[in-house]
Amino acid sequence: MTKQPILTLLAVTCLIAANPVSAEKADRTKPMNVEADALRYDDLKQTSVFTGKVVLTKGTIIIRGARVDVQQDAEGYQFGVVTAEPGKLAFFRQKREGVDEYIEGEGETIEYDGKADRVKFIKRAEMRRYRGATLNDETVGSLITYDNTTDVFTVDGGPAGTAGGALGTGRVRAVLAPRANASAPAPAAGPAAAPITLRPTTTLDGGKK
Repeated sequence: MTKQPILTLLAVTCLIAANPVSAEKADRTKPMNVEADALRYDDLKQTSVFTGKVVLTKGTIIIRGARVDVQQDAEGYQFGVVTAEPGKLAFFRQKREGVDEYIEGEGETIEYDGKADRVKFIKRAEMRRYRGATLNDETVGSLITYDNTTDVFTVDGGPAGTAGGALGTGRVRAVLAPRANASAPAPAAGPAAAPITLRPTTTLDGGKK
């Protein structure tokens, strides 16, 4: 049996009415393009199931996994569940709004909620923040939830001895770089010292003759 050709999703797009919040998030209004080995699309339920080396792009969002299930609601928002191959991790990456920063992460399962602009990395979860090409923050745990609208993330550990937490301990591990404060005012300069006046003298010790 020959391998099914790679499919590119053209029909499913995210066309959302503009509002004061979503207008600042360009990814929400971008079409979703997917490459996979197979696609099952249900127009009545507005669901798509992609299987086999799935690569999904949506604006700056990049998702990779063995399977991606996408549900689209009546407003056009999409909810996706990404499942990794056994023994591997699914991948997610997205640029942050208005800055040269990227959030990327991995997990056995990834859930992306386009309406809430929230992503969850589940089991063997890892999340990294890059400033340009420089790694800035890194967290590891059992469950990581990142809210892009508030720039807040939470990390939960898992039971000790499982693959959920950091290094099998069940605890959270984080490396957080300090934020540079470029707007801090420079220290104020003190008052200028009075100039020194030299007085001419005809003796070595300055005394009067």
